[in-house]
Amino acid sequence: MKYGIREVIASHLEENRTIYVFTTILFLIGIVFGAIIVNSLSLTQKHDLYMYVNQFFGHMQQGELAQPSAIFSQSFAHYAKYFGLMWILGLSIIGLPVILILLFLKGVVVGFTVGFLVNQMGMSGFFLSFVSIMPQNFILVPAFIIVGTVSVSFCLKMVRQQFMKRGNMPIFPQFMRYSLLILCVGSALTLASAFEAYVSPVLMKWVITTMI
Repeated sequence: MKYGIREVIASHLEENRTIYVFTTILFLIGIVFGAIIVNSLSLTQKHDLYMYVNQFFGHMQQGELAQPSAIFSQSFAHYAKYFGLMWILGLSIIGLPVILILLFLKGVVVGFTVGFLVNQMGMSGFFLSFVSIMPQNFILVPAFIIVGTVSVSFCLKMVRQQFMKRGNMPIFPQFMRYSLLILCVGSALTLASAFEAYVSPVLMKWVITTMI
């Protein structure tokens, strides 16, 4: 059984290798672009954002954040909607550019958040981003890239079958495999959301208390 699973994974990676490379590069470009945006902000904009971040830190030190269960529910719902949107877009022939835009924007958000904290707070900002942003993104980023890739791949299959008359495989089995893979990858959202809700706030509070 394990050998069969390895074969399926290897076949999937080989079939979609070009798309994986493209989506990964697109995501990395988004991160770089997000970091560049930080440097393009005016001093007033940076000051306003930093005051907002400081206010958030103050609430955290006083224990005024939402309950972890509420944070978990909000995080899981947010990521699930993102995955669901990409799944739906993958079913649409015109959804291809939107999927790529969503991946790019996800990279921009990560790059901007980390870049802003480091730009404004130096090493303290680096450690803060390391404990509050990076851990769950070690799970979320590969998950987003996988979902984006399979959505693009399925979208391209739809294009080939509808317009180029290529491929005689029935679309329904491909749709089921596509949806099942999205659900399997989506299960990682539970772990990422749990870390974001129950672990990250504790680590963030420790960094804020000791370094800021």
